[in-house]
Amino acid sequence: MQPTIQIALVGAGMFGGDVHLRAYADLQRFGIAGQLARVGLDKHARDLAPVKFDLVAVATRSEKSALKSAAAFNEWTGHEPKAYFGDAPWDDILRDFPDLDVLAVATPDHLHTQPILAALAKGVHVLTEKPMCLSTHESDDIIAAAKAKNCIVAVDMHKRYDPDHLRIRDDIQNRIGAPLYGTAYLEEPLEVSTSTFKWVESSDPFSYVGPHWTDLIWSYYKSKPVSLTAVGQKKRLIRDGINAYDAVQVRVDFENGMSINFHNNWVTPADFEGPVNQGHEIVGADGKVESDQQYRGFRWWNQGGGSRTSNNHFTRDVARPDGTKGYIGYGVDSLTVGLVAVCRVKFAGESRDAVADLYPTAEEARITCALVDAAARVRDLNFKYLNEGKGATVTARFGADGITIVDANRIAEGPEAVFEKIYDKAL
Repeated sequence: MQPTIQIALVGAGMFGGDVHLRAYADLQRFGIAGQLARVGLDKHARDLAPVKFDLVAVATRSEKSALKSAAAFNEWTGHEPKAYFGDAPWDDILRDFPDLDVLAVATPDHLHTQPILAALAKGVHVLTEKPMCLSTHESDDIIAAAKAKNCIVAVDMHKRYDPDHLRIRDDIQNRIGAPLYGTAYLEEPLEVSTSTFKWVESSDPFSYVGPHWTDLIWSYYKSKPVSLTAVGQKKRLIRDGINAYDAVQVRVDFENGMSINFHNNWVTPADFEGPVNQGHEIVGADGKVESDQQYRGFRWWNQGGGSRTSNNHFTRDVARPDGTKGYIGYGVDSLTVGLVAVCRVKFAGESRDAVADLYPTAEEARITCALVDAAARVRDLNFKYLNEGKGATVTARFGADGITIVDANRIAEGPEAVFEKIYDKAL
């Protein structure tokens, strides 16, 4: 019998319906071996060449979008996955496919934990979008469940696989010396927060896209955070009746002494020339690296269309002789490495610890979850105090004793009130 990996996709919106669904379509038709050289895992190509990948189900909140996604997959591959819909469609999938290998989670940010834990309880591996979850405590629950079942929880941190970032990690960071400070930014279009997503009041720009950059900095230096401060602004979305942050700025200080500012918004005007504005820079003791991920030198303009730019590294179509198009790029690479780890566990009998160096793990994602969790608390307090004319004085401290919110405005309640422990374990 041909070795098979059964996959189900939960969430087929902007990212699930584009990147995940297209990536699984290529796997359905051609397997994984052709993708492995891109991520340096081609030594596994012969072993994994016979493996069949089968998308058995796709699920969304609405029946219409689920059927649309299943039909699109059928058009690309000649295979139509079963469509599910509802508030918790993963429960039906896990019931109907007891031999499911992977649940891919591309639901809204605040709805990751429930399907992840449901999958792990059944011994099903997980590929999840970032952030893995929004709570430090939930990240521990996920890690514990994964360990108990020897399951992979691979987090889609695709910024790691951008070829420019790999050059920084493997070469440039060594040239510029010890890191001093830096800035990372990702600014999303206004339509994301006003029409594409209906859940923005349950998240914020840093929680949504900041994890890309916090994870990237972690992948460069493997240095843990020691403190942070955060502020946010509400001016543009309020005009549309949306009570969500327009922008959030978070400064994180790390054990190795560097300080990085993370700037995120989702109010960039629609006529901006690129899909998003993004980039980062790091100043070291002996140099500096700048990396603009929005404008990479590829630009065009035409009458009625204005000036446009495109990121051809993230995903791109490659024409095949049969008229179909291959789908490659660093946006796919992060999914590929997680599936390699799943295959090694299932077919080679390896432990999750033995394959941890192949993919962005839940343990690594825990650091980003802690930053998102603490930043949200600090941001809200500073927003409140700024509106009261008290300044943005709240910070978070990370240490062996856990995470502590330091709020000098509570000194009137007594010195002990200034320090609020929100988490009691070391990162």
